[in-house]
Amino acid sequence: MAHQPHISSAFDRDLEAIQALIMKMGGLVENAILDCTRALETRDEDLAREVIKTDKVIDSLEQQINEEAARLIALRAPAAKDLRTALTVLKISGSLERMGDYAKNIAKRSTVLSQTAPVGDTSGTARRMARQVQQMLSDALDAYIRQDVALAEDVRNRDRDVDQVYNALFRVLLTHMLEAPSSITNAMHLHFIAKNLERMGDHATGIAEQVIYLATGQLPDEARLKADKTAYVSSPEDQS
Repeated sequence: MAHQPHISSAFDRDLEAIQALIMKMGGLVENAILDCTRALETRDEDLAREVIKTDKVIDSLEQQINEEAARLIALRAPAAKDLRTALTVLKISGSLERMGDYAKNIAKRSTVLSQTAPVGDTSGTARRMARQVQQMLSDALDAYIRQDVALAEDVRNRDRDVDQVYNALFRVLLTHMLEAPSSITNAMHLHFIAKNLERMGDHATGIAEQVIYLATGQLPDEARLKADKTAYVSSPEDQS
């Protein structure tokens, strides 16, 4: 047992380095969420391309985090809470990578929409929805660092708000398609963008649930309430 303090100290140092990578990755994803919808609203193709390029950096960070976490588990052989911490890191990095993918996909669609007529103020609504998701992610990561269960629960509850905005936007897009068939293609692009944002909210909620697991050793007992009442329409992004 004489070496235990040394092993624990080494584990803590390694974990701090991985957590720094998580926060760097999270910051990039937060910016990508806001930038992809700002590019949509302002028809800024250069900004959209920057978001697409940033996704490669996010992917690289996920790979680095996964490698470091695997090395940590192999070398330090953590037990109980320490192992739970290492496994949580893997889950969180996976959620962040997927959110980066969704931001990239929104940016790609925004470059297409920048060449066409806008569909009402739906791009502005999408950006407001993105701000909700970005704040959820920011708070989920803050909860992770602080192991703040109350904040994580708050993030989890806010997923319903994102669903409600998605539902409202879906109805607006459906009305546009019924009243102006020429808008169908653009409206479908915007629907997939809204769905990507809704899925980002799900992943931010998933990170919050991992925080609860990390702090308590158990995932939340109750299934979170979902307010998405629309019939799910699969997009190509959900298959990637």
